[in-house]
Amino acid sequence: MGLSVSASAGVVFLGVFLAIGIVYPAAANGFEQVSDARHDAADRALERANTGVDVTNATYYSGNDTVVVLADNDGTTTVGVNDATLLVDNAVPPEANVTRSVEGDAATALWLPGETARFEIEVGATAPNRTQVVVEHGVRDAIGVN
Repeated sequence: MGLSVSASAGVVFLGVFLAIGIVYPAAANGFEQVSDARHDAADRALERANTGVDVTNATYYSGNDTVVVLADNDGTTTVGVNDATLLVDNAVPPEANVTRSVEGDAATALWLPGETARFEIEVGATAPNRTQVVVEHGVRDAIGVN
């Protein structure tokens, strides 16, 4: 009887040891993934807070049926001007119709803090009412068209 009790206690302790050996790495990996996700979310929130755009002017030119939109990067982060989305009357125009430049340079893809971007879009004979520029992290600003 002493041997069977010792053997069964050994089996129980071995089972507990194996269970802990399986559960601990899974729990540690799960905690690490949650912690990394929280850090990533905090980083994205900080980048969103430091990103800013201010649409200063939107003018319709009836001679060539275009709208010219001027926007300033008033945040502290660099934005990709090619990643900025221009909306005209809450619709995204075809990319082929949009011309982009930063401080007069159409070849650059970087929109640095303090610089002004110029968007030119062919819209047709009807003047739109409103334009909006959306940059990274969903930061946006809108203005009525003159």
